[in-house]
Amino acid sequence: MTTTTAQEITRRTETLLGSLNTGLYIDGAWRDASSGRRFAVEDPATGEVLTTVADATADDALAALDAAHRAQASWARTAPRERSEILRRAFETVTARADDLALLMTLEMGKPLAEARAEATYGAEFLRWFAEEAVRTPGRYSIAPDGRSRVLVTKRPVGPSVLITPWNFPLAMGTRKIGPALAAGCTVVLKPARLTPLTSLLLADILAEAGVPAGVVNVIPTSQAGGTTGPLLTDPRTRKLSFTGSTEVGRHLLAAAADQVLRTSMELGGNAPFLVLEDADVDAAVAGAMAAKFRNGGEACTAANRFLVHSSLVEEFTEKLVAKVREIRLGPGVQEGVTLGALVEEKQRSKVAELVDDAVANGARVLLGGTVPDGPGWFYPPTVLTGAGPRARLHREEIFGPVVSITSFTTEEEAVTMANDTELGLISFVFARSLDTGLRMAEVLETGMLGLNSGVISNPAAPFGGVKQSGLGREGSHEGIEEYLETVYVGIADPYA
Repeated sequence: MTTTTAQEITRRTETLLGSLNTGLYIDGAWRDASSGRRFAVEDPATGEVLTTVADATADDALAALDAAHRAQASWARTAPRERSEILRRAFETVTARADDLALLMTLEMGKPLAEARAEATYGAEFLRWFAEEAVRTPGRYSIAPDGRSRVLVTKRPVGPSVLITPWNFPLAMGTRKIGPALAAGCTVVLKPARLTPLTSLLLADILAEAGVPAGVVNVIPTSQAGGTTGPLLTDPRTRKLSFTGSTEVGRHLLAAAADQVLRTSMELGGNAPFLVLEDADVDAAVAGAMAAKFRNGGEACTAANRFLVHSSLVEEFTEKLVAKVREIRLGPGVQEGVTLGALVEEKQRSKVAELVDDAVANGARVLLGGTVPDGPGWFYPPTVLTGAGPRARLHREEIFGPVVSITSFTTEEEAVTMANDTELGLISFVFARSLDTGLRMAEVLETGMLGLNSGVISNPAAPFGGVKQSGLGREGSHEGIEEYLETVYVGIADPYA
């Protein structure tokens, strides 16, 4: 990276942070927290404070819900085409401001700029997709089987929705929830992650610029997640909860949502197996493994967590994978050429290091990495392990970091048993030349999504979600808007009677 480029990044950073609204966005206006408190947002690459943002309280959360409730009836009556056009304009603005959004995501989350730009494209696509879905809400009219009445089925928005997003994809997790909610005619209160609220604040400005009316979208960053969202879930005006995050927190939120019998969408933890079967193309599997593991630094619920490789291929796969991993360049995400940035915070890095140390204590051999580097920032090197014993925690827990753990198997049945040996079931990856083999895997693996000869399958046009304790409901595709719609049946007397 040249000095000129470094200076340019510094200048852009100062300009961007200086222009960013860092208050609470409630009822179409920026305001301070009712307590006057603010909390710091840090750069994971340095540990230094980027800026501070208003720290919402329970009173602020209820003020946001007040605004969403007041705006709900009007927004629900807004013509689908108008809602569609607003989302389309938001898509265009996100696309136009992709460089600003990418820089902001890199600064607050740590991923390399190239990956942040890819997220800007991906996140924008949810706005475009649901702009198109807004005008395609289905209904039906039919004659009852006995011929004595008519059946009219229509859809209406669920109502004010509480959206809780994680830190690992600061833009895309917001647009993946806001897009379908607005398309369906729901107003929202968005609580972004404490670690990465800045992207959501810029998104609020973009949505307002696109024409989203006051009160329809409200954004309340906070350092007190439970104390802020708890009152929202017990308020009868809230009708929907959408959460992306850990299974542990998801269980707690589901229990809280039960009192009001809220509609819920839960995209929870993953423990993705990556199966390299006997007839796999090893080079393709290695390429897929690099994408499935190291995209977003491994800080993704869809990241491959357990690499299960046929015994006849494990030596070749491991050798070729290690060679590719050696090419990864670790460093601050804003630096040119960096392909792996910092982990999001010290706590996350400590967890990754603990899992690696535990694996070594359970017989794992470190082929690459495995040691916390000196210096500032929350960096952890790309790491490859083999031979971790069955009691190693990383077989059961999400690593959420750039660590590959390889285990061999001898039969397809053994591989399936190992893959399904988890309470989670978000995504699985299978590499096999035979389509029949791939189809068998799709039927026997306990998973909500399957990447067949592909290491990345997330797509706004496809339903995203898991089974077992990986969640409830789906995001993206047509299923995504259904999560924000109620089905209403109208029975009509026989018009010939």
